[in-house]
Amino acid sequence: MASVGVAESEVERPGARYAREAADETYLRRGTAAFWRANLAMFLAGCGIFSMLYSTQPVLPILSHQFALSPVMASLSVSLPTAGMAIAMLFVSSLSEVWGRGRLMMISLLAAALFQLLVPIAPNYTALLALRALEGIALAGVPSTILAYLAEETDKTSYGFAVGLYISGTTIGGMSGRFLVGALSDHFSWQMALLAVGALGLGLALAFIWLLPPSRHFVRRPFEPRALASSLLARLRDPGLLLLYALAFLVMGSFVTVYNYISYRLMAAPYHLSQTLVGGVFLIYLVGTFSSTWMGKLADRIGRRQTLWIGPALMLVGLVVSLALPLWIALLGVAIFTFGFFAAHSIASSWVGRRALTGKAQASALYFFFYYTGSSVVGATGGFAWSGLRWPGLVLLLGALVALALGVAWALRRIPPVVAESEPASAEAAGEAALA
Repeated sequence: MASVGVAESEVERPGARYAREAADETYLRRGTAAFWRANLAMFLAGCGIFSMLYSTQPVLPILSHQFALSPVMASLSVSLPTAGMAIAMLFVSSLSEVWGRGRLMMISLLAAALFQLLVPIAPNYTALLALRALEGIALAGVPSTILAYLAEETDKTSYGFAVGLYISGTTIGGMSGRFLVGALSDHFSWQMALLAVGALGLGLALAFIWLLPPSRHFVRRPFEPRALASSLLARLRDPGLLLLYALAFLVMGSFVTVYNYISYRLMAAPYHLSQTLVGGVFLIYLVGTFSSTWMGKLADRIGRRQTLWIGPALMLVGLVVSLALPLWIALLGVAIFTFGFFAAHSIASSWVGRRALTGKAQASALYFFFYYTGSSVVGATGGFAWSGLRWPGLVLLLGALVALALGVAWALRRIPPVVAESEPASAEAAGEAALA
């Protein structure tokens, strides 16, 4: 029986697409030059998105001092672009149906890089926030489209690995952008640091344009607002997708909040770290590079239902360990937390692409809507927990949210798969029922 919200007529014959992929060499498959060109392009796109989107995160204490802001107000330079991205995703995903996946991603990356280059010369904090919000809106075309592109163009056996590589790019971008900003702001200025990130983003956008292979399986559709609303509502009627969206909100909100306020903790007593050393803390993102790819492959092998809960469980352990006073133990806790987050995100995001048999772009857009809404809402409100009880207050708030995410991951184990995912077509696809 088809999943809730998916009409029987919309469901492809069980295993039909997988059998077709095996015979159709136009699908991107591991080991081919086209696959690696596409995935390098996606990797670079992930780097560009996260290096720009969270570029102000390492300098939040500097912005607080420069503009006489509370931690909550300073965090708006992170929350507003993610909020703009979240809202815009619901609409720009449909533009990819008209313009094409690749074209929309190219325009998005270029526009975001130009806004990032303007941020350092903003005359005041209000203008800076406006430019950051526009940057987030511009970036919306990439994450809302990229999973749909991979789901359409990549064969089944390579899809989880491809998503893992893209998410690895987001970890590298998140790490390198934040480290670059931390180091340059310490030795030059925060304006110079943000300008450097804009130049990096522009270079990555140009490389993406050069590398990305054209779509082979994209079917252009006219923009129909009523059809968009209907497609979005249909995705919201699937209980499996709803749980994945809830998990995205909880884990991303918790993740961003940790990194929003860790700079305040490490620059204060008893650590008194420099801005360069605080930027170096973002090297912890390297564990996410390994986590997302490794867990993506593990989920392909033994199933998403059996692996998704591991991410939130590790995040909870990491939060508890981060309460320790010795610096190396506290940072170990942050590393465990980071590993768990990227494990959960890699599995959940690829699950959305597989579960949505139709309306893949809208399904991905809704996933990232909740994902970045979590970043905005929890990231900003976490400032109140920090202001009240400092790090223990933050851990108390986030511990409750991550425990809820663990419950959501456990509930997903009992959600029945959709038809095309529950009946694999070949021995190569054995166990595919568990991958829904």
